[in-house]
Formats: sequence, structure tokens, C-alpha cells
Amino acid sequence: MPRLTAASLASASGQVRGFSYDRSKVTPGIVHLGIGAFHRAHMAVYVDDILATDASWGIVGASLRRPDTKEALAPQDCLYTVAVRDASGTACRVIGSILDVLDANTQRQRLIEMMADPAIRIVSLTVTEKGYCHDPATGELDPDHPDIVHDLGHPADPVSAPGIIVRALQLRRAAGVAPFTVLSCDNLPANGRTTARIVSRFAELRDPALGQHVRDNVAFPGTMVDRIVPATTDADREEVRALTGLDDAWPIVTEPFTQWVVEDHFPQGRPAFEAAGAQLVADVEPFELMKLRMLNGSHSTMAYLGYLGGYQYVSEAIADPIIHQLIHGLMTEEAMPTLPMPRADLERYRDQLLERFANPALKHRTWQIAMDGSQKLPQRLLGTIRDRLEKGQGIQRLALSVAAWMRYVTGIDEQGNLIDVKDPLAARLRAIADAAGRDAERLASGLLEVSEVFSADLRADPVFRTVVIAHLRRLLADGALATARAIR
Repeated sequence: MPRLTAASLASASGQVRGFSYDRSKVTPGIVHLGIGAFHRAHMAVYVDDILATDASWGIVGASLRRPDTKEALAPQDCLYTVAVRDASGTACRVIGSILDVLDANTQRQRLIEMMADPAIRIVSLTVTEKGYCHDPATGELDPDHPDIVHDLGHPADPVSAPGIIVRALQLRRAAGVAPFTVLSCDNLPANGRTTARIVSRFAELRDPALGQHVRDNVAFPGTMVDRIVPATTDADREEVRALTGLDDAWPIVTEPFTQWVVEDHFPQGRPAFEAAGAQLVADVEPFELMKLRMLNGSHSTMAYLGYLGGYQYVSEAIADPIIHQLIHGLMTEEAMPTLPMPRADLERYRDQLLERFANPALKHRTWQIAMDGSQKLPQRLLGTIRDRLEKGQGIQRLALSVAAWMRYVTGIDEQGNLIDVKDPLAARLRAIADAAGRDAERLASGLLEVSEVFSADLRADPVFRTVVIAHLRRLLADGALATARAIR
């Protein structure tokens, strides 16, 4: 079977939709840092829809940590398949908006030179929460992060996303080139403002004048992104081969739904994102907060309780009436009252999410969502908890989510099997758990002292501590599903 390339796509006889523009005329206008599955299922598809009318917005992607994306896509002319899957079947489309993929480990200077090129008007990011080298509990740059320490000591050879961005902005400033717009597409609270704070602070540590330049001249529009993108499996690759007649080393599987809300602040211009279905707004915060607290908060809750309850996939977990009732209640009773949007809009969004979670064709693993929980909890759950505590409102379901994370990071499941906990703090969390044993109060107290996750106000809140410990005690004694069933 032929490998997916521009030539093989032109003669493909399978069920695949190609792009409609002349790719040889597309030129780069965007550099994207962190070219993982989500970007290729989301922003790259929006850009692909636009290139037929404006060919100046091609994407050059960069992998900051591993070369695997480059190794998969380079032999394919950087083409890849997006397989949209629901209960009715799978539809395949080849995306051509990514013109090149750079490996920052071996091509860092080329990446920075590309970002310094005046043709690049947007630098976008999906580097996950941990890629910002910040303290998730405060949203501030962590000056003691090893990558930040390295970059401050080696400013011309940075390894972190903030360091690479600032180095490129410095070169543009020296050359008299206007700065690019920095567009975060990660699930951070107020992702535009958070990224601005992190990048400008790093620039200030490098040089106070450079920090002032970033604050005064660089745009950081906020975004809300939404599309469920499970990890690609070998079975997915086989299905794509069968449907398209082409061998794609790294296709992307996703759901039909996609959403992108973007603050319209691009001083150097932007693609006509709205023509591809994006929503351009003055303030993205209400949409972002809705998504973080309803979708992402529910996802993390299902990940920990579902995994502990024996469910491999989200669709299996939400099909359990116990978990379905819990998630419905978490969104309706605890998350929605904290959101500044019309109740009817929130109810529609809730019902849409429950339908999406139940998509049996989308094999989204609970273990995958459970990764990097120490980075995700402050954004997805703790902000909602803090808002409700300030108003004297209940937090039963949200606190159960936190307790389930605490139970999960012990690294031992309910059958006594090891859990492969993927988290930047995994070793530290496991050491706390091992020292506490099955003493719920000692375990919770130890984990609450992890300042990277829990801020001082939550650690000191007696209501929060009491409810979390009670849930954790029951999780250890009775298991995830029995504990969830007890909440009404």
C-alpha cells in the first residue's frame, strides 16, 4: 500500500477528501509550537479551510520535546489524515496546511530564525499546561523551573516555549520587525492574559527593556478551543488504511464537533478564521470559563472515577448511570451557577457535552485524560471550588473529583494493580501516598501541602479539607462507584 504523499493522494482511489488549493503556492504565515494531535485536529483544519482564498497562512510546526511527529510526517510531505468518527461511521480528510515540521532539539536555531522572519505574523501554541513553565496554582512564571533557569543562562539557545518566543521577539525587535501575535490554544484560565504574563515576565528577567517591549507591543489574544482528540491507535491506522488506500503513519481521529472562540486582536493581521467557522469575539473569558469548568472539569472527574471504577474509555464511563448522574449534577448544580452566561445556553452546552461523551466510536481513554493532573486541577476544578466556597455553596461533587485524583495518584488501583501515573510530580505524589498508606486524613493532608497544585487559601479552608477527606476515606474503603452513588 502506498505511503500518503502529495503524489499518492492525487491518484488515491479510496474514500478520502483532499484539499482544494494549490499547495505549491502556500507560504508560511504561522509558526505553531507543540504540534501534537490536538493542533492537527483543530487549528490546522481551520487554516486548511482558509488556504483556498488566502495562501499566505501556511503553518510551520515545531515539536519542542520529541522528534516523533516530524519523523512521521516528513516522509508524507507533512500531509496527514483527519478521521472524523461517530456512530454512523468514519469520514477521512487529508490536511495540507502544515508545510513543514521542525524538531526543536536539532533545529532550534532554524525554528527561531523562522519565527523572526517578517512573514510570520502569528506564533501559536499547544504545549499543554506544563509547557508554560509556570505555577498552575498562581498562573505566574516559575523562575526556578529547570528550563527557565537554563534559558536565562543561555538566552541564545532556549529550550522552553517562553524562552523561544522571547528570543524570536528579541531578534525581530533588533531588526526593526514588528512582533508577531502570540496565540495560546491551551486549556489555561485566561490563556491569553496568562501567556502574556508569563512571556513578559521571562522577557523582563532577561532584560527590563525587553520586558517592557513585550508588554507594550505584543498581542496575546485569548482563545477557547474544543474538540475531543483521543490518542491514535494501531487499530485507527488500520481503519484509515482500509478507507483511504493509503498508509498514514500518524492519522488523527476525532469527533464531528469542533469549536474555536478567538479574541479579535491581531495587529499584524490574521486569516479569516470566521470563514472556517471560528467565532471572533471581544472577550473570550465567558466561553473559556464555560469550557474549563463544564467540559474539562467533567473530563477529569470521569478520568479518575472512571479509571478507578474499571472503565477504559469515557463512553463506557458515562454509560454507567452512577457516573452519568454525577457528571450531570456536577455541571448543573455546581459548575453552571458559577458561569456568567444565560442558563439556557449552559443547559444546551451541558446536553451537548453528555452526548459527545457518549460517542461510542470515539475511544477516548480515561488514562489519557488523567495525565498531568497536578497541572490540570487548578484550572479545571479548583477555581470552581474556590468560587463556590466564597459564596458558602456546596462542593460535594467537585470535592469528590479532587479526592478521586488523590486516590488515583497513590498509583495502586482498586484491584491492587499498579497505575501508570503520568505527571510531572508523579514521584513526589507517590512518596506522599506511600508514607500515608490508607490513612485518608494523612494522605489528603500531605497532598494538600503540594503548593504547585493547592494554594494557601484552599489548604486552610476547613470546609474543603473536611469534604475532601470524607470522600477520600470512602474511596479507599468502598471504591469509586460506591462513593459516587452516595452523592445526591
